[in-house]
Amino acid sequence: MTAEARTTLTFASAALEAAQALADRIDEHPAIDALAVTVNETDEVRALWNVVAYFPDEASAAAARDALGLAADIAAVPDVDWVRKSLEGLAPVAAGRFYLHGSHDRERRRGGGQSLEIDAGTAFGTGHHGTTAGCLLALDHILKRQSPQRIFDLGCGTGVLAIAAAQATRRPVLATDIDPEAVRVTLENARVNALRPLTRAQTAAGLHHPVIRRQAPYDLIFANILARPLAALAQGLSTLLAPGGHLILSGLTREQLRWIKACYLARGLTHSRTIFMGNWVALVMTRPERPGAKAKRPGSGPGRLQITSRAPGWELDA
Repeated sequence: MTAEARTTLTFASAALEAAQALADRIDEHPAIDALAVTVNETDEVRALWNVVAYFPDEASAAAARDALGLAADIAAVPDVDWVRKSLEGLAPVAAGRFYLHGSHDRERRRGGGQSLEIDAGTAFGTGHHGTTAGCLLALDHILKRQSPQRIFDLGCGTGVLAIAAAQATRRPVLATDIDPEAVRVTLENARVNALRPLTRAQTAAGLHHPVIRRQAPYDLIFANILARPLAALAQGLSTLLAPGGHLILSGLTREQLRWIKACYLARGLTHSRTIFMGNWVALVMTRPERPGAKAKRPGSGPGRLQITSRAPGWELDA
């Protein structure tokens, strides 16, 4: 932001696609110059989201509301240190072998497993969101059966998935993001966790950067972004995956699961696993080791089980 946000313009909650469309409309409107626009989940059960736009003053917010012709609430931004406040409210998260905590909970690190220190800050992803935790559970399951050698995290945010993979495998991991700040935060978090030598972060849009192509194909790819870009990148991501490799997709809701799954099935991948975290989904797709081969279904028990250890409401569809 080039100015301090002092006023918010909040629109009524709606379905995710409608909220995203409104956020795009605000971003692209020639008469509106918002400092930032966010889409926030307001009701997980009913899958409702709202849109909040930030402005330097009340007059700018009111002008934006008039330009859109939509009802919205105008409110002053409270004078709060949000980073400090968010740290206070973030308890450690356990996801399989992985245990994520902030610097304020460093003394609560557990003895076994893989402990990572990730603070809330200027990039997305602390492990508390269902999409990130679901990806970590998927990674934990894969590591019980395989040891990926070439790993790629697309849309890395704070780098939590790349860093977790580097710590667990002790292999170099490539992390990319369209936002240079996310790349900076990823490298800082890798340094804090003594994993900087194993973490390479690069600012890159999409999949065409030479560093991504040069290291392909990958045994493991994370893509924790959103449903629409996951659909658009289906061909590219599938091409980057090595035979026998796994693709962990997230940032999608239950309603979007069938759509995204079909996109990747159409590219020759097979469905390996689905993890539900409330309304959020982590989907694992696999490239068969031989053309036309079908992947084995993991496990021999029921197709879905309820995970109650430390995380009520998590479901697994094998």
